[in-house]
Amino acid sequence: MQNRTTRTGDSCGDGAGLRHCLPYFRWAFAVTVAGLGLGAVLGWQTTGTIGGTATIFLICAVLAVLEISLSFDNAIVNANKLKDMRPEWQRRFLTWGILIAVFGMRILFPLLIVVVAARIDPWQALVLAAAEPEQYAAIMRDAHLPIAAFGGTFLMMVGLSFFFDQEKDVHWMRWLERHMAHYATIRGVEIAVVLGTVLIFAAFQTGGSKMVFLTSAIWGLLTFLLVEVVGGLLDSTQGTTRTAASGGLGAFLYLEVLDASFSFDGVIGAFALSHNLFVIAIGLGIGAMYVRSMTIMLVEKGTLTQYRYLEHGAFYAIIALSVIMFAQSLYHIPEVITGLGGAAVIGLSLWSSVRCNRAEAEAGAA
Repeated sequence: MQNRTTRTGDSCGDGAGLRHCLPYFRWAFAVTVAGLGLGAVLGWQTTGTIGGTATIFLICAVLAVLEISLSFDNAIVNANKLKDMRPEWQRRFLTWGILIAVFGMRILFPLLIVVVAARIDPWQALVLAAAEPEQYAAIMRDAHLPIAAFGGTFLMMVGLSFFFDQEKDVHWMRWLERHMAHYATIRGVEIAVVLGTVLIFAAFQTGGSKMVFLTSAIWGLLTFLLVEVVGGLLDSTQGTTRTAASGGLGAFLYLEVLDASFSFDGVIGAFALSHNLFVIAIGLGIGAMYVRSMTIMLVEKGTLTQYRYLEHGAFYAIIALSVIMFAQSLYHIPEVITGLGGAAVIGLSLWSSVRCNRAEAEAGAA
């Protein structure tokens, strides 16, 4: 049975707790000020008007909020993995990881998509983003199908792997999760569920889209399995090498790929608000910093232990996000639905955790 404790006076819900939580976000606040200031400068340089500057400033702020709302479940899942990592790797995740998240996923990743889709070199893609943002955004939107298939498959594997675990003994949706834990003894059951889901959505694709969808989904599955294998190999060598410790490099790589999968939806959706790559990078970069800070706070304050169903809600939200990404290959689904839906599931799991804690406290006092 998992050992769970409840901390008192350490929650962010009251005034004293809020003061304890604010230090975790000091770098996020600094990045917010710098990012919004840079957005205002960019707005003035590109428009030359106060109104245009205010508009770009506001877009950067909205994109930051969009990233936070879409990635709150990402922070919880990161914390689930991060709590077992050594302190030095936790720090590396917050430092190196944020550089990868901001520059890798918010700048280099969109450029790479255009490089592959338009068959141009990276410099031409960068020039295209700066000089012809409309064309750049159109190429990004056209690449949404393979991104949705790849990201949806990877995230569904992440979500199902949490529930198909025979050692899992804390259940939120008890009937469903007990059955999933029971069937976890069947080798590859989560892979079968994912492939079945992929085939269902592939059946609704038309023309060449079906092969693109299937190929991208298979690559998403292979990437998940490869990351699992590589991570296991790296972390299992701790007895013979000190550079890769348990919960070290392997877990770090896993978290970076996971963060990339979460970022797909936000990066693509951001083009609905702006076609300027640099505005998008600023807004999403600010949001990514809050997600990283939130992750560290969840680990150090033991929030996942205090609220026992919070992880469950996050992984349910991940599975829902994966289904939404699959569905987006057929229909446009506004990002606000994705963000609010995930937040609602996580909020419900938090409420259930609080109720359970109160019931146990009353039973203990009786």
